[in-house]
Amino acid sequence: MANQKEIRARISSTISTQQITKAMKLVSATKLRKASEAIIRMRPYAQKLQGIMGNLQESTDDAQLAGYFENREAKRVLLLVITSDRGLCGAFNANVVKRVRQLLDTDYAAAHLSGNVTLMCMGKKGGEALKRFGYSVNMDMVNLTQNTDSQSAFAAMQSVIDAYLLGQYDRVEVVYNKFKNAATQILVNEQLLPVVPAANVEKASASNDYIFEPDQVAILQDLIPRSLNTLFYRSLLDSLASEHGARMVAMDKATENAGDLLRAFRLAYNQARQAAITREISEIVGGVAALEG
Repeated sequence: MANQKEIRARISSTISTQQITKAMKLVSATKLRKASEAIIRMRPYAQKLQGIMGNLQESTDDAQLAGYFENREAKRVLLLVITSDRGLCGAFNANVVKRVRQLLDTDYAAAHLSGNVTLMCMGKKGGEALKRFGYSVNMDMVNLTQNTDSQSAFAAMQSVIDAYLLGQYDRVEVVYNKFKNAATQILVNEQLLPVVPAANVEKASASNDYIFEPDQVAILQDLIPRSLNTLFYRSLLDSLASEHGARMVAMDKATENAGDLLRAFRLAYNQARQAAITREISEIVGGVAALEG
């Protein structure tokens, strides 16, 4: 059993750790409130934009849309991997890395074996983890999660769209944690290019005869990049809110565990103190008996 000095040191260290985890929990809770409000406001706009695009695309020839909807063989693939820059958020980053590795071993195994899969990471933790597993990682956008603003996200996604239209990639997917609530994040991988028409979109009535200005194709050619930029920005906001939620839950659990450790250390300290007192009393009694004898 450790002596009283060692136990006191452990108690002091645990109290300091508990104070840190409690403070981190409160900080994450504050940031989560702001991030969750941002993604909740963003979702209706993104969904409506997808709905408009889905209705227009149904009656438009894909050949006129520069290949946005062309479903070609995935020989060259780009995976956009969104994680965090910091840890202490449970399995938040590990789950994203695990999903990326699964995709490389299953859906894109042939492209990966031929070296035609590009991993572009947003967030340092995902890039560092994938590098440790031996993957080649593009870190050009790694700092995008530090300042999640719409202009930076739109510019980054536009460069991806341009590369796709030039034929550098046949498939573009994004892997991230989708925010559900403070305690729940849904790991998803969504295909961005070629564009997949949104499911369950409210279709326009066939009896409606709309007049388009300038024309339907021109509207879609402008609308599709806007929609893709918005979807990518929404993914960043989802990931940011999920990160704060995961960190808040992880720090709450760490604070509880520190409390359990403190109770165990204090019990051990009291036992050691009682044992020391009992030993001293026994020595005193033994000394008195020796003197009397």
